[in-house]
This record gives sequence, C-alpha cells and structure tokens, in this order.
Amino acid sequence: MRIVVDTNIVFSAIINTHGKIGDLLMNSDNVFDFYSCNFLIQEINKYQNKLSQFSGLSLKQIRKIEHLITKNINFFNNDVIPNKIWKEAIQLAENIDENDTPFIALNMFLSGHLWTGDKKLYNGLKKKGYGRIFSTTELFKMRMELESR
Repeated sequence: MRIVVDTNIVFSAIINTHGKIGDLLMNSDNVFDFYSCNFLIQEINKYQNKLSQFSGLSLKQIRKIEHLITKNINFFNNDVIPNKIWKEAIQLAENIDENDTPFIALNMFLSGHLWTGDKKLYNGLKKKGYGRIFSTTELFKMRMELESR
C-alpha cells in the first residue's frame, strides 16, 4: 500500500523515534511503501535547529535520526506531477492549509493514502469528501490487520 508522508509525521518521528509514528516509519517496510515530496527534505533542513531545541538532541543526533526515519521513504520531485493534478490538489487544500498541497498532489499522483497528524488537514479533507487519508491511529490499525493476514 502506498502511503504519502507529510512533514508533521516525520517531525514527530524525529522528536520521538520510540513512539507509534517512529515505529510505523521504521518497521512497516513489509506492509507499506512510504513516499514524500523533496519539499520534506527542505523542511527538515530548514527546521533542524528547532527540532534540536524541542527534542534536546544535538544537530548531529537529529541528522542521524533523520537518516533512520527517511531511509524508508521514496522521495519525488514535484515536477513529475501533472498540472491537472496540481490544480485539483490546490482546490482540495484551499481554506485548509495550502502548504500541504505538494503532499496532496503527490498522493493523488500515486493513488496512495496520505498520512498526516494534522487534524485540521485530516478533518478538512474528509469534510470535502477526500477519503484517501489516514491518521496515525488508523494507519497503525491497518498495519496490524495487514500483518495478521
């Protein structure tokens, strides 16, 4: 199953590798294929100092954890996504969070499921009828179901 990972998921995993999110990202490669936009790498680099301050970890530790978390994620350049999909993604993100447009567009392009911890995004997309989205709890439950088969 294709899962598109947004920024808040990776930030949460970097801050707490031993939580559910870290577990899902590092221990689900037999169940899920994770994807994200190159934009995510830019966001991690931009906020490394804040991640370090928030977590109490050194920048060297943050970079090491970032590698552990992102090594199971396949990254895409936004240029591969057709304009038609971008326009649809922009409409979906409108009045929710335009910064999440690249993740929505990639999800549509891959026919995947977007994984977010952003309740505003999750609820906003659901309200607009977009069902290809998972919360962490839903994805964890999905992994348990798929592994038990």
